[in-house]
Amino acid sequence: MKFEAVTIKDIAKALGISTSTVSRALRDSHEISPETKQLVLDCAEKLNYRPNPIALSLKERRSRSIGVVVCEIANNFFSQVINGIESIAYDRGYNVIISQTRESYDREVIDLQYLASRSVDGLLISLSTETNDLNHIKSLHNKGLPIVFFDRITEEINTHKVIVDNFRGAYDATEHLLRNGHRKIGVLTNSEFLSITHERVAGYKEALIRNGIKVDENYIQHCFYGGMIFEEIEDAVNKLFTQKNKPDAIFATGDKLTTGCLKTLKRRGVKVPDDISVVGFSNTDIAELIDPPLTVVRQPAFEMGKAATELLLQLIESKRPIKDFEKRIMTPELQIRESSIRKMETVE
Repeated sequence: MKFEAVTIKDIAKALGISTSTVSRALRDSHEISPETKQLVLDCAEKLNYRPNPIALSLKERRSRSIGVVVCEIANNFFSQVINGIESIAYDRGYNVIISQTRESYDREVIDLQYLASRSVDGLLISLSTETNDLNHIKSLHNKGLPIVFFDRITEEINTHKVIVDNFRGAYDATEHLLRNGHRKIGVLTNSEFLSITHERVAGYKEALIRNGIKVDENYIQHCFYGGMIFEEIEDAVNKLFTQKNKPDAIFATGDKLTTGCLKTLKRRGVKVPDDISVVGFSNTDIAELIDPPLTVVRQPAFEMGKAATELLLQLIESKRPIKDFEKRIMTPELQIRESSIRKMETVE
């Protein structure tokens, strides 16, 4: 049986009045008496009537909805960002439509086409790992659709952006490992195409250079799909262990990279931190419950979601074109736990 939503015709039929009277009563028109308005409202509630969002969007030229495009909803970081987005959007009367690209450029194009066809009022986007052609986004932006980038951004489109200080997060993590006596630090990182990769690798390299250590490019392993394919991480970790000088620490620069690294080390029988130290770039809530508890660079994901949404709603609701755009940079936090401190170093 096909579901049919209750319409104003159903209310009019139930009350024996015209549809125009019902419509004006629901709009709180001064032309309708308070008694009739109350009758209509009571009947609407009894019949579980909800306004048709498509009809409203045609009338108001606004859908009261925003689109969100991320690589993967199951990622701890992005799920927390989405919570932040929804905390602002729903309070302001907007619905949120979420799409995930699974790191695919083709899916990103399809997702944006779908969201645009649904007449969303604006878009929040974190780019997929395969995306280096931005024409599909530029086309929507040039047509006037409000767009805000977060986390994985591009400088090719002039609009608001919200990121974490990736350079500082990676620098602090690497500096911490160096202070604990590590000199051969391997890195698991994302695709070279992504902004977060450039910034985090740059922070890692700068920490080495400032401590008088030559950067060895063989210690930097790129995982194109950022951990969504476990075999990719396993292969990267194995390459680190085939180096002439095996690393004494690994810095994983993403949520899935971190968990995949730990899984691979366990399969190899490598003990953390006895055999090797590990620092992750992760927002998992179980970091301190893992054995040993995991040292992580934690991003203010919820706050990033809120900030990106506030900036997007500014674009959507502004009565004048906005020409000055902001890149909001938020501060990560290095949370030090046992995974990055060798047991013999903790004994005084």
